[in-house]
Amino acid sequence: MGSGCAPRRSPRGSTIGRTTVSDPLQVRLPRRLTAPEPGWVTEADVIVVGSGIAGLTCALALREKGASVLLVTKTLLHAGSTEWAQGGIAAALDPEDSPREHLDDTLVAGVGLCDEDAVETLVTEGPQRVRELVALGARFDTDAAGEITLTREGGHHRDRIAHAGGDATGQEISRALIAQLRRVAEDPGIEVIEQALVVDLLTSEDGSVCGVTLHVIGEGEIDGVGSARARAVVLATGGLGQIYSSTTNPPVATGDGMAAALRAGAVLADVEFVQFHPTVLYLGEGSTGQQPLISEAVRGEGAFLVDGDGQRFMQGRHPLGDLAPRDVVARAILERMAATGTDHVWLDARHLGADFLQRRFPSIVARCRELGLDPSTQLLPVAPAQHYASGGVRTDLDGRTSLPGLYACGEVSCTGVHGANRLASNSLLEGLVFAHRIADDIADRLQTGLPQCDPAPWPDPPRGMVDADILDSGHRLDVQRAMTAGSGPVRSASSTLKTLRRLRELADLEPVEAEPGPRTWETTNLLHLGQALSVAAHLREETRGGHVRSDYPERDDEGWSAHLLLLRDPEDGELVTIQLDVDLAWPEGGEA
Repeated sequence: MGSGCAPRRSPRGSTIGRTTVSDPLQVRLPRRLTAPEPGWVTEADVIVVGSGIAGLTCALALREKGASVLLVTKTLLHAGSTEWAQGGIAAALDPEDSPREHLDDTLVAGVGLCDEDAVETLVTEGPQRVRELVALGARFDTDAAGEITLTREGGHHRDRIAHAGGDATGQEISRALIAQLRRVAEDPGIEVIEQALVVDLLTSEDGSVCGVTLHVIGEGEIDGVGSARARAVVLATGGLGQIYSSTTNPPVATGDGMAAALRAGAVLADVEFVQFHPTVLYLGEGSTGQQPLISEAVRGEGAFLVDGDGQRFMQGRHPLGDLAPRDVVARAILERMAATGTDHVWLDARHLGADFLQRRFPSIVARCRELGLDPSTQLLPVAPAQHYASGGVRTDLDGRTSLPGLYACGEVSCTGVHGANRLASNSLLEGLVFAHRIADDIADRLQTGLPQCDPAPWPDPPRGMVDADILDSGHRLDVQRAMTAGSGPVRSASSTLKTLRRLRELADLEPVEAEPGPRTWETTNLLHLGQALSVAAHLREETRGGHVRSDYPERDDEGWSAHLLLLRDPEDGELVTIQLDVDLAWPEGGEA
């Protein structure tokens, strides 16, 4: 296996170059984070990490199939990204709609990089999984006849978005799944640990994943860092939104599962494709952290974008106008902002009326009014902000990663469904569908004797590296500023190199002042993923989907109809980048 990365083109399916120590593209990652030795041990058949739609669904399905499950979540069960999902869940539920039409819309949004088998799996299994959610107790909005009310969002040519509470779909789905989990709370075969941050993955001598190290903020035996061991580990840890200064993601979205998988040697794919939601409330210069999202469904009901002169600028830009795919709309906003020298545009929903807006979007209206805005009488200032990671830990159709025993589901994963840009409201569906597939696969393998393996000692570090490392939490804003400036919504060769140089400076800081703990581990995860993302963003010399390069403004199908795969070389800790032709098979899980 070659190592390193270089900005030159390579043959399809091969490693891209080798770097020198002075090359800013050279990234070397430690195998693990600095942490105390585990002080306690627990075991289960399967560890599920995360409590969004993917993690909760997988844990419940596994327990139903007889596996003992340890479900761990970073803060509280309801605190993940699913809770914040306004838009809805997409599925071909209308008799006049079809999975084929849903597939076509998804492929168009993914701009040539979707894995069609994965998309077909999503759209064909999706409707039944949504109906099962209803049977489980999820209350979607319905019409007078009791049928689920369906609406439309960007990139969809049919009304196929199911909502709950108007704009509180994720909250309702989370409520229903957690309620089901509470019903089995007395079951000794399922254990829930809240306030538990996964630090790193445990692997056996042959590289199989056999558990995690956990830090638990608790009392008694389960407190501090411990070792949780299992026959399989499912990562459902969500995205990496906090890698940027402004995001719609909650504070817990620090990419912990993705970073731990990368350090353990798992393959990541398509991490450069970050979706920036076009309509996020602009709160003024310097505003950071989680920003208020104005759901695409508002435009689905007839709202539209205008510039400072009141001119609509999406008409004629795309056949779907203001409901074009998110990358198209975000790019149009950025271009209009650059042309007019402004830092935001406006969303006009006034014509929808106060009564309709209050009934259809109660959460959005309430949040706007908290901020002194009334969407029924005022234009809303909006600008793109980070929203979703289309790439992640690479999996096959059963959620298996390149490391035996490790599965990934939801935003932490890269199933191939989203390609270069996620179609609106496909994320909840992806978590739901692939969580069930993972549970089926693990249950089958448990029945055929999937062994319980023992964790191997941490490997000796490569020469010149410490065996573990951390970046003090006081540098989190430094990471976010570097990523936003150089690897944000618009990038170039010079901007990504500047980001990589700054991140290397942070990585090379002496860690003596850093105190191991959740905030520091999160900051280090953001650093490691920032380095990986920026390398991929630098190497992809084209504009496609969520990836916008100002120095390569056109899509390049001849040179870049390909995925970029990233993994850590265990021999020297270097980040390896592989360009895989999109026409080559998406390998089965367990294969590097």
